[in-house]
Amino acid sequence: AGMATSIATEIQRDFGVTSLAHFSCISSTKESVREHLETLKAHGIENILALRGDLPAGFDAAHLEYRYAADLIAEIKSRGDFCVGGACYPEGHPESATLAADIEAIKYKVDAGCDFLVTQMFFDNNILYNYMYKLRDKGIDVPVVAGVMPVVTPKSIKRICAISGVALPSRFKMILDRYGDDPEAMKQAGIAYATEQIIDLYANGIRAVHVYAMNKPDVAAKIKENLSAIIKQ
Repeated sequence: AGMATSIATEIQRDFGVTSLAHFSCISSTKESVREHLETLKAHGIENILALRGDLPAGFDAAHLEYRYAADLIAEIKSRGDFCVGGACYPEGHPESATLAADIEAIKYKVDAGCDFLVTQMFFDNNILYNYMYKLRDKGIDVPVVAGVMPVVTPKSIKRICAISGVALPSRFKMILDRYGDDPEAMKQAGIAYATEQIIDLYANGIRAVHVYAMNKPDVAAKIKENLSAIIKQ
């Protein structure tokens, strides 16, 4: 509990996590999860992002030992002093009937021991701000890390949005339409849009931001350069 509280406080201040293992559970057995946790513990990994994951094709859902991320979170918290994060969805999980129902699912995660939340990507900051109010109204007060994705390849983002249910604001669609056929221009515009999003988030008191760089370290580096003075504040 001490380490979890310490790390969660640090996340709230400036997201100071140094190592974060991603751990999905949908097709895992309790035995394999416990073995994996022992391995993480042996290697000094104290921070875990607990995810349900996607059900593999052809897998029999009737035999699942973990149906939800909250089940994994509870297991992890019972097996050591880990700081555990969970995913949240400002526009609702695509499998949830309503946003309110999805927030109830987030409450289960927090009640199970989730120390912080990382959001799905979003392209309109007002969606996040409204979502934060809804979380607080439900008594969910753990730190929330805002997920921002710089879009440099239009085809991939349209596919991702179709799967995740994330909406593209008209202003962003205009950028895609204007620069989508020019890779260098789209990359520059995508980085600029993400940079502007993060500046607005910081200005409105959001101090923890996760950039979904999609294995493009040069994109992440450019955004960090753009924000060099802002990050220091």
